[in-house]
Amino acid sequence: MNHDLLHWIALTQVPGVGSVNAKTLISYCGSPEEVFKKSKTRLMRVPGIGEITASAIASFTNFERAEQEVEFIKRHSIKALPYTHPEYPFRLKEAEDAPVVIYYLGNANLNAPKTLAIVGTRKASEYGKAFTERFVADLASSGCLVVSGMAYGIDIFAHRAAVQNQLPTVGVLAHGLHTLYPSSHQATAKRMKENGGLLTEFLMGQDADKENFPKRNRIVAAMCDATLVIETAQRGGAMITADLANGYNRDVFAVPGRTTDELSGGCNLLIKKNKAALIENAADFLFQMGWEQQVTKGKINRKKALPLNLTIEEQSIVNLFSNTGKLGIDDICLKLKAEQGNMALILLDMEFKGIIRSLPGKYYQLSNA
Repeated sequence: MNHDLLHWIALTQVPGVGSVNAKTLISYCGSPEEVFKKSKTRLMRVPGIGEITASAIASFTNFERAEQEVEFIKRHSIKALPYTHPEYPFRLKEAEDAPVVIYYLGNANLNAPKTLAIVGTRKASEYGKAFTERFVADLASSGCLVVSGMAYGIDIFAHRAAVQNQLPTVGVLAHGLHTLYPSSHQATAKRMKENGGLLTEFLMGQDADKENFPKRNRIVAAMCDATLVIETAQRGGAMITADLANGYNRDVFAVPGRTTDELSGGCNLLIKKNKAALIENAADFLFQMGWEQQVTKGKINRKKALPLNLTIEEQSIVNLFSNTGKLGIDDICLKLKAEQGNMALILLDMEFKGIIRSLPGKYYQLSNA
């Protein structure tokens, strides 16, 4: 049993001890273990620690929860990173309310030289999806770490585009690593762990409760150099993330939209209030961040060559698109005499590989069309 880690985790479970107070306590006492050794009287001498909080610490005995977490971490090869750990994201550490401990399952460098948060609405339009895919593809040469929240809509499109373009990508969760919400993103999460990962401040068993999402958003905003809002209404999680990023003195960018489009209302408002800089493409963003030297000179080529190592089934599907712009899954199954359930899995894998892209109504087209 890692007793040092045990006390780090236990301190986060004491009622009334949040991230700010925990860091103050550790600073004054020397370590989490020493915090639990101090008397109530001594603890009350620490700035910001009142009688109720001091009493809660001095009388705390429920170390069993922390023991369970340590065993869970060990069993699943999870990295537990206290804020003093060298692998803890240094950008996140700059935020006063940064988590005392984060839990990370993955291999991407959380202190990558360039980091970008991409956020937006869960109800993304086809325009929002297409912009996200194109933007991330054009960002690929920068080697930037893409961070988002694993949610429906813009979040998951950003993660998938990063995977397809071999950019490292980290999903910040609003729950413990015992599960994944939404569960439909399991396949994407598995691919992300190959060159990225999943990160959270929540313990095993803590589910995605409503109040956890703003906490998740603060990590997304704080651990990145910049936040890009692609598509959002005037209220929602993406707007919260943008406000948090501004509060952390991070760069914020937004993609403008038509004044009549509800899902562009939030982006337009951020730009209008000078809370975000307007960008129209990846070149704009790279220039404003000073990362443009990472992009090959000349026009960015958005057409990607299809992989050469296609399976027989994949090649057959690609051949079907030779004389048409798009095909529905029913047409594909009919022409190839295939069962729809199995075909859906093949098409999903092809989408992950960047061979095809999905369209509304269960239609598909080649990604380089």
